[in-house]
Amino acid sequence: MADLLIELFSEEIPARMQRQAAEDLKKLVTNGLVEAGLTYGGAQAFSTPRRLTLALGDLPAMSPDTREERKGPRTDAPEKALEGFLRSTGLTKDQLEVRDEKKGQVYFAVIAKPGRPAAEIVAEVLENAIRNFPWPKSMRWGSGSLRWVRPLHSIICLIVKEDGAEVVPMDIDGIKAGDTTRGHRFMAPDAFRVSSFADYEAKLKRAFVILSPEDRAETIWHDAGQAAFATGFEVVEDRGLLAEVAGLVEWPVVLMGDIGADFIDLPPEVLQTSMKEHQKFFSVKNPKTGRIEKFVTVANRETTDHGATILQGNQKVLAARLSDAKFFWDNDLRTVERQGMDAWLGKLESVTFHAKLGSQAELIDRMAALAGQIAPLVGADEDDAVQAAKVAKADLASEMVYEFPELQGIMGRYYAKNAGLSDAVADACRDHYSPLGPSDDVPTAPVSVAVSLAEKLDKLTGFWAIDEKPTGSKDPYALRRAALGVIRLILTNDIRVSIDKLVDAQILRHQLTAKDEAAKGTLHGLLTSVVQHGVFSAPTRELLDRLDGPTDWLSGLISHDPALSDDLRGFFHDRLKVHLREEGIPHDVIDAVLAMEGNCDFVLVVSRARALAAFLATDDGTNLVQGFKRANNILTQAEKADGVEYSFGADIKFAEADEEKALFAALNEAQSTIAPAMQSEDFAAAMGAMAKLRAPIDAFFEAVQINTDNQIVRRNRLNLLAKIRDTCISVADLTRLEG
Repeated sequence: MADLLIELFSEEIPARMQRQAAEDLKKLVTNGLVEAGLTYGGAQAFSTPRRLTLALGDLPAMSPDTREERKGPRTDAPEKALEGFLRSTGLTKDQLEVRDEKKGQVYFAVIAKPGRPAAEIVAEVLENAIRNFPWPKSMRWGSGSLRWVRPLHSIICLIVKEDGAEVVPMDIDGIKAGDTTRGHRFMAPDAFRVSSFADYEAKLKRAFVILSPEDRAETIWHDAGQAAFATGFEVVEDRGLLAEVAGLVEWPVVLMGDIGADFIDLPPEVLQTSMKEHQKFFSVKNPKTGRIEKFVTVANRETTDHGATILQGNQKVLAARLSDAKFFWDNDLRTVERQGMDAWLGKLESVTFHAKLGSQAELIDRMAALAGQIAPLVGADEDDAVQAAKVAKADLASEMVYEFPELQGIMGRYYAKNAGLSDAVADACRDHYSPLGPSDDVPTAPVSVAVSLAEKLDKLTGFWAIDEKPTGSKDPYALRRAALGVIRLILTNDIRVSIDKLVDAQILRHQLTAKDEAAKGTLHGLLTSVVQHGVFSAPTRELLDRLDGPTDWLSGLISHDPALSDDLRGFFHDRLKVHLREEGIPHDVIDAVLAMEGNCDFVLVVSRARALAAFLATDDGTNLVQGFKRANNILTQAEKADGVEYSFGADIKFAEADEEKALFAALNEAQSTIAPAMQSEDFAAAMGAMAKLRAPIDAFFEAVQINTDNQIVRRNRLNLLAKIRDTCISVADLTRLEG
């Protein structure tokens, strides 16, 4: 067995591409080798700014011999059929074998292929990988046809055996494979030869190159933490920035500097964002003050002055960047102090949210209306919720957010506080985008919850109304994330609301075309009743008759397409299934609960699903479901055969067997417990009552024959099965359970 070492040495590869490129090289080479019949024991891929490296172990010297048999046409088949078979096999007629089969004699081709040397296969596979490498962007240079992310300088391709290393002969556009590479661009630029992966990695380290990106990241984080700790500070963790910086250097040297006194009072988020985005600096926080007062930069070389010159240059550039940030901050504060946040709201009238959904200002109006209606449902002050919704997106027109869009919401809180708004309103400005992902914190302050729900529901209903829904893997407006955000907000805050009320009301609001304020006010009153009191399901004409003024336009809006609401509710249910599956709740359990009434109350759905999943995890639960399915199957077949529905009530006076009478008693007891338990949402009690049915149902099926000759007894027993079905289905639709 041998080892294989591959290195592709080039100009600097962008940091964002390195990790994927290393995985792509590994995949292309290993897949190609396996397809060619060459196995391997293990594979490791590495990347630095100037090289991609692949190391494989336990590579055989040759691929195995192969023998393939192919059945061809009969010997009396037309000549054209034989010619086609010969072309497909690459053989001549005299090389075919004739064998006797049931339907006559048939041609067979026996294709024997001898094994090939590993070096020959590796050369073919590697050249194919290089010429077809899936770079997001690539370039050509010189006069060759080869495309690479940056000019490719050299290739190492070594097969390492016990008796020494062998260079795999290959030439790609004049670049011949060899056994030489180079170290650090500045600290060890000379070429050197390698004889194995261990030799390669050790010599690279002596040449000031750390091959593993994980090792470089660990070095950076350790040295940065030590430097900060030595001065009583701490580095602000940023794993994404750490991975990126590890891809910018081959020999990381950590340097720590001070932030100028003029910039210390800038919001920490501004300092952190500016340094990260523009300079790739880590922020260093003073734990006593909470302010960011220092920074860490990572150089790619050691210097005789221990990085003093590098640090001085970085501080000068950083001061220029932070001067810009301070200019934006000061300008924004002056605007807020003079005119409040209203100055920015006017600008948002000319900023388009979506061509079919109007401007950002119109979005804000819809959010404010819905937030005010949601406020009582979440325990928020209605005036605060409306005010927070109106100013939540005002910072989009600020200079700071224009420069750093990722600070939207965060800066809104600072500006709201400077405008003299309450903490609840200011916090809602920051929190209304949350949660952004499955691991993001969920707002719990009532005003923040109201505004966050309003923002996400408006987005969902708006894009549904204009038929811009997610399709397949495409979700350009992050609607799946918005729906999951709504679900997490409701569940985390235990909000008892039926999502269909919010969906129906907001779809109507999106369909509002009337421009006069009186008409809008009338609709606002109607929708408030819809959300808070659930009157949408009542006859709308009675409600409309009580409204002043002409209502034809409103009648038209009320008769919106219900398919929109149904489709969006289904979308919410799909997202809820994903959320619950991550908790370990099986999909069929979720389906069984969603089939019940109240499936738009997510708190109720989740409570039911958790209780049902816990019940089904017990022996009683599993066996009861089997008994239910047996009863349901017998009943369904009988109803189909007899053409009647057996649901008119069984009578104990027709019961003959003791087990039959015991089941009557057990069902009556269960129903008396289940009904109030379901009403009070005590699902554990309901499941407990169902569990007690297991033994009497099992005993009933063991002792009683359903299809007896006595038709009165048979009908009564079928009605008893219907009682089993109805009792169980009152808790969850067990017909949807698998198995």
